[in-house]
Amino acid sequence: MSNVEVNVDNNMNKTDVKNNKLDIGYPSRDVEKGSREISGVQIPWKSVIIMVLALAVLVAACAVAWVLQGWQTTLIVIAVVVPVYILIYYWRFLYVVVKTAPRDISALYCYIKILRLANKFTKTDWSMPDIFHDVVKRHPNKACFLFEDEIWTFQQVEDFSLRVSAALKAQGIKRGDTVAVMASNYPEMPAMWLGITRIGGIAPLINTNQTGNTLLHSINIAKCDAFIYGSEFESVVNEVRKELNPSLRLFKFTRRPLNTSNDSVKVAESASDLTHMLETTAPAPWSLSEGEGFNGRLLYIYTSGTTGLPKAAVISPSRMCFMASGVHYLGSLRKTDVIYCPMPLYHSAGGVITMGQAFIFGCTVALRTKFSASSYFPDCIKYKATAAHYIGEMCRYILATPPAATDRQHTVRTVYGNGMRPTVWNDFVERFGIKKVVEFYGATEGNANIVNIDNKPGAIGFISRIIPAVYPIAIIKVDEETGEPIRDSKGLCQLAKPNEPGVFIGKIKPNNPSRAFLGYVDKEASEKKIVRDVLSHGDSAFISGDILISDEFGYLYFKDRTGDTFRWRGENVSTTEVEAAISRVADQRDAVVFGVEIPNNEGRAGMCGIVDADGTLDLDKLLKDMSKDLPKYARPIILRIMKTMDMTATFKIRKVDLQKEGYNPSILKDKLYYLDPKLNKYVSLGPEEYEKIMSGQIRL
Repeated sequence: MSNVEVNVDNNMNKTDVKNNKLDIGYPSRDVEKGSREISGVQIPWKSVIIMVLALAVLVAACAVAWVLQGWQTTLIVIAVVVPVYILIYYWRFLYVVVKTAPRDISALYCYIKILRLANKFTKTDWSMPDIFHDVVKRHPNKACFLFEDEIWTFQQVEDFSLRVSAALKAQGIKRGDTVAVMASNYPEMPAMWLGITRIGGIAPLINTNQTGNTLLHSINIAKCDAFIYGSEFESVVNEVRKELNPSLRLFKFTRRPLNTSNDSVKVAESASDLTHMLETTAPAPWSLSEGEGFNGRLLYIYTSGTTGLPKAAVISPSRMCFMASGVHYLGSLRKTDVIYCPMPLYHSAGGVITMGQAFIFGCTVALRTKFSASSYFPDCIKYKATAAHYIGEMCRYILATPPAATDRQHTVRTVYGNGMRPTVWNDFVERFGIKKVVEFYGATEGNANIVNIDNKPGAIGFISRIIPAVYPIAIIKVDEETGEPIRDSKGLCQLAKPNEPGVFIGKIKPNNPSRAFLGYVDKEASEKKIVRDVLSHGDSAFISGDILISDEFGYLYFKDRTGDTFRWRGENVSTTEVEAAISRVADQRDAVVFGVEIPNNEGRAGMCGIVDADGTLDLDKLLKDMSKDLPKYARPIILRIMKTMDMTATFKIRKVDLQKEGYNPSILKDKLYYLDPKLNKYVSLGPEEYEKIMSGQIRL
C-alpha cells in the first residue's frame, strides 16, 4: 500500500459497508463463513477437507512405497511430496512469513534490548533521578536542553534539581508527599520533578490549561501536600486559592534566565517564594533517591479530559523506561540525536517519552514554550535537530502552512509521535523530505505500546503473524456501541480476525514490570479499564477503548474510539473516518463529527462542527467533494460553522462538549445548516426550521 486515504465508493453495497465500515486505504477482505484461520490467513472449510484428504493420500502413498520399494524410496517420496503439499496449501501463510520476517526479527531484537535495559534497572532498583545521574556522569558538559537562546548542560540540570531537593526538604517535604508542578515548557519544569522525586516525593504534572473546578479536581484527586506553580499561572491559582485545602503548601516559581548573575539574588516576595529559596540554597549533596524504586510511583500524568474530568494516571520509572526505550530502539533514535519537542511537558508524550530520551539515553532536547505550525521546521533548523516529536493534529497544521524555502533545509531524519492522520501522511513526508515516520500507539495509563517500525503509511504498529505470543497484546471483538467484549460459549473473549474491527488490549502480568497495570490514582476508575477472563479463565488485560483493525500482515490501523461510532439509516458511521474525509476536502480545516438525536428518527444523525475563520468555506463544493468519498448515510446532516474550536493541549477536540450543545439556533451563536434531502444542499437552520425539524414537518 503506497497511499492511505479515505476512499469510499458512493455505490458501496450494504454488505461491504457493514463488514468494512469506511475503507481508509488498508487492505480489506471479507471473512468468509465456514472457514478457519491459520496465523491470520482465512482458509474455507472445503479447502480444509481437501487438505486432510490430500494428507491421507500422502500417508497412503508413503505406506505403499515402504511396503513395495523399501524405506529409502519412502524418504525420497516424502522429500518430494511434502514440500509440494506445503507450497500448495500453505503458500499464502509462507508469503506472509517472507514479507513480515524482517520486520518481526528487527522488532524482536529491539524488544530484547528493551527488556535487558529494564532488567538492569530492576536489579539496581533505581528511580529516575538515579538513572539520570548515571547519564550525567558520562557527559556532564553535554547539552541536555536547548531553550530559546539558552543551553542547559546535563550537570546544570542536575544541579538545579539538587537545589529543588534541598529547598523542599528544608520546607518539610518528605518521602511519600505529593508535590504537584504547574509550569510552562522550560528546562526547570522537568528538573523540578527530578528534585521532588529524589527526596521521595510523587509529582503530579498539572495541565497548564486547567482553571477553576478542573484545576481544583486535579489537585484534590492526587491528594497533594504541596503545589509548585509558575508565576505565569498566578492569576489562575488566585482564582481558586480560597477553595484550596488550607493544609496545601503553595510555592511560586518565577523563572529567571539561566545566566543570571549570582549577585542579583531575587528579593523574596513571600515565604512561599520558591525562586528566592533556590537562589539562596546550596545544591543538596547527591544521593540515591529516597523514592519507591524502579517499580514505584514517580509521576501522575493527567488524561486529556475529552470525555469528562481528567484522571491521574500513575507513572513509575519502569513505565517511563518502557515507553521511552520502546520509541528509542524501535524508532531507530540515537544517543547523539537532537530532538525538537514543542509538546507540553505535563503530558506523557513530551514529559515521559521525550524526557526519557534525555534522562535515560543522553539525547539533547530542544524545547519550545508553545507549538507553532509556522515555526516547527524553522526551529528544527535553528537547533540543528535530527529528530522531532509530533502529536494529534500537529502535522496537519504544519502541512497547512504556505510552502517555504525552509521546508527541506532542516536536518530532521525521523519524526515520531502518535495521531498522524493517514490522509496527510504521504503529503507530509513528501513535502518536508522526512525519511522515517515512527508512529506509535499507547494510552498513558496503559501497559502496552506498539510502534510502526518500518514506515508503513497509516499504520500505528503491528502484531506479528509469525510469533504473536512474544508480545502479549491482542485485538478482541467488542460491541461497537457499548464497548463491551463479545464472549464465546465458554465466557471468554474472542480474537478479532484480519480486517475485523476490535479493541486493543494488553495482557496484565502483575509480577512483570513491563506488563503491570498501574492505572489511575482512583482505583475505581482503574478497575473499569480491566477486562477479566480474556483468553483463559482467571487472566486479565488492560482494555484501551480504542477500535483498531489489523490487515493480513499484522499491521494495525486506528479506526475509532468506542462510543464514537453511531448508527444512522441502519448503518454504522465512524466519526474518525468522516472527520478525516471532511478535513481533507475542506483544505485541512478542523472538523469534528458526532451523532445527534432527531425526533421521529431511529439512531443518530451526523452533525459536523467545522472551522471557517475567514468565511471562505463553500458549502456546495464541500457537499460535492464529500459525496465522492462518503456514502450518503455518512454525510453530516447538520453543519455548525465555527470561528474557532476548543481543543486540549495535545490537539484533541472536546467532542463531548459540542455534542451536549446540540443544534438549537436559539442557544448557539454559530451559523447552522441542515442537509435538505429534496434540494440535496445545505440550507440555513434558524429557529423556524428547528421547530419544524422538532415537530417532524421537516424530515431529514
